[in-house]
Amino acid sequence: MRCVRIALYTYVLGVGLAGWAAVVGSVRGIIHDPQHRPVANAMVMIKAKTSDWAATMNSDANGEFVFNAVPLGEYAVSVSGTGFEQTQQDVLVASGSQPVLHFALNVAGTKETVNVTASPEGVLTDSHTPTTVVDREEISRTPGAARTNSMAMITDYVPGAYMVHDQLHVRGGHQTSWLVDGVPVPNTNIASNIGPQFDPKDIDYLEASRGGYGAELGDRTYGVFNVVPRTGFERNREAEVVLSAGNFYQTNDQFSFGSHSARLAYYASVNGNRSNLGIETPVPETEHDAANGYGGFGTLIFNADPSDQFRLVTSFRRDYYQIPYDPFPYDIENGLVNGVLTGQYPSLNLRDGDHEADAVANVSWVHTFNSKTLMTVSPFYHYNRANYDSSVSDPVATTDHRSSNYAGGQVSFSANVRRNDLQLGLYSFYQQNSELLGARFNDGSGNAFRVAENPTGSMTSFFIDDKFKPATWLTLSAGARPTHFSGGVMENSVSPRFGVALNVPKLKWTLRASYGHYYQPPPLLTASGPLLQFANNNNLAFTSLYGERDEESQFGVNIPWRGWVIDADTFQTNARNFFDHNNIGESNLFFPLTIERAHIRGWELTLRSPRLAHRALIHVAYSNQVAWAGGVISGGLTDFSSLDWAPLDHDQRNTLNVGADVTLPLRAYLSTNVYYGSGFINAFPGEPYPGDYLPGHTSFDLTLGKDFGERFSASVSALNVANRRYLIDNSVTFGGFHWNSPREAFLELKYRFHY
Repeated sequence: MRCVRIALYTYVLGVGLAGWAAVVGSVRGIIHDPQHRPVANAMVMIKAKTSDWAATMNSDANGEFVFNAVPLGEYAVSVSGTGFEQTQQDVLVASGSQPVLHFALNVAGTKETVNVTASPEGVLTDSHTPTTVVDREEISRTPGAARTNSMAMITDYVPGAYMVHDQLHVRGGHQTSWLVDGVPVPNTNIASNIGPQFDPKDIDYLEASRGGYGAELGDRTYGVFNVVPRTGFERNREAEVVLSAGNFYQTNDQFSFGSHSARLAYYASVNGNRSNLGIETPVPETEHDAANGYGGFGTLIFNADPSDQFRLVTSFRRDYYQIPYDPFPYDIENGLVNGVLTGQYPSLNLRDGDHEADAVANVSWVHTFNSKTLMTVSPFYHYNRANYDSSVSDPVATTDHRSSNYAGGQVSFSANVRRNDLQLGLYSFYQQNSELLGARFNDGSGNAFRVAENPTGSMTSFFIDDKFKPATWLTLSAGARPTHFSGGVMENSVSPRFGVALNVPKLKWTLRASYGHYYQPPPLLTASGPLLQFANNNNLAFTSLYGERDEESQFGVNIPWRGWVIDADTFQTNARNFFDHNNIGESNLFFPLTIERAHIRGWELTLRSPRLAHRALIHVAYSNQVAWAGGVISGGLTDFSSLDWAPLDHDQRNTLNVGADVTLPLRAYLSTNVYYGSGFINAFPGEPYPGDYLPGHTSFDLTLGKDFGERFSASVSALNVANRRYLIDNSVTFGGFHWNSPREAFLELKYRFHY
């Protein structure tokens, strides 16, 4: 009977930790005159498109320039020289990319002009990693994306990304990494926490990478989300108040402030939220589904001198979620027969709740030795907690309290030597968990137990990666990532990576290909005493968990055309010891497990438009994907059975998002998103839907906003405008069945002022 909730999602030790990206990047360039001779002493300025961050320098005798310690984001680089017309190019600085700009100056005429070369935003010509960059304006204007617990900034823009059973899935897996300012946020308990790692309102840019990583980008095969936070460079002693209110008694509010000088920038915020519609419900009706939370965020950047920069990032949050239940005793889920619940996922009369907390602190020291070498040192600390409690009156009242402490750091060194961009570094952390697991059987079905465990573990990774440019249009990449893991088991792995990016001259198409191996260490899993006996009584056992080992290959193309950017790729991932989770009997007691093998393949497409008629932007994200698994249960919770080769529960063949942002007269705007999914695997064909997959589904979101002067703005949003309801999944997952959320409508007000 589904009356138990002991959420042991003690997920993959180190998989959330092995992602690495640069805290800062670099921008290089070469300046020539009409005869292709180098232009020395030309003034070069780089300016952020979304803030006041800027830097200037002069070209050297070879006409070359380099800006080191450039934060990730979008920039405009302008060049002016005596006797030449001023010219400008746009550039995107992203992880794993070292853009090189070429400026051909024209002799100035009698009239001063500025020649602007508009490079399509988001085009990476030297990277083999498919990357989607979403900026803070897109987050602010995308319907619902700026709410504290929203994942729309990912699911609306990243192909193959969707929410199912309250978890984010990307490319057929749910092991994804969160990074802030390029520093990993270690978390081995991904599946026990709901919502994003950071409040979307605190994000300046979100850089979403999916597969094809260099050695410096870690081992989280399915997705890496690097958050570039707000820093204060976008403000000048300015504060902002955000207030909202809508149906289901929802509100999502924030107060933030920030400023900067030539050497110092700071930003801080506090937020709070609540709603009577928290997480996905097992039936269309909403029962016992309230949620509330509060949190804060802060950044500080200090330029001690031209060679040394210090960056501090801190965040905290606390959240509470009621666990919704099915109030209908005789339906397919509860199946009440003669006073006994015999359905598929009985939840009648349960009143469970989940308390979560999280805190992050990291410091980065960025030291520039010279124009070609850079070092970063980034110690960090992360605390994460998830406490799940049942009502004392539940037939089986359960307790799962888990907290995790992580301490570690990364040291990285990058050098540009001739045509090589070399990166090497060390990443390491230590983890200590505190777990309390217990159950009281009020229905007399078992003996009460209470187990406390304190497992520990550690992981150390060394990485070396080199990007070689034999020609301006060709980038070759090779690297390796040795890893040592120590926890319930000890494992070593060496993961090689190879990649190529070829920029076709004149066409400006970028063809890319990559091949790599990835090692994702196992979770800290302990099961002993009464807990182990409880599993044995359900004809289950525990075997050692070993790390997931993935082999991935992919090929892609990036096509800029008249301001449009089309990006397409095809990928294939073969996994051994694929990480998943399963429950004990008909309970909701989950433990990690590994499946002998998995095969995920697909092709993806993204499209970004220029501003059409000076008003409209369009974005498209599409994925056609197959995610299968089979073989024996090779580790963790097992009944020693062998699974037939079949789709995973989150296998959805077609996923499509189409969005538009339209600037209207009178400083107003309209933003929309249409989502289509072809339907996930059907765990119970014929009850009530025929076929192996649940029906396809479509939803439509809308936001209408307007600025009233420079200080005040307002917007009205509606999610799932048509109130179209559908069953997302009915697999053995968190809470059993899951339906999409009903229509939500809310008003948001923003007020900005100087202090």
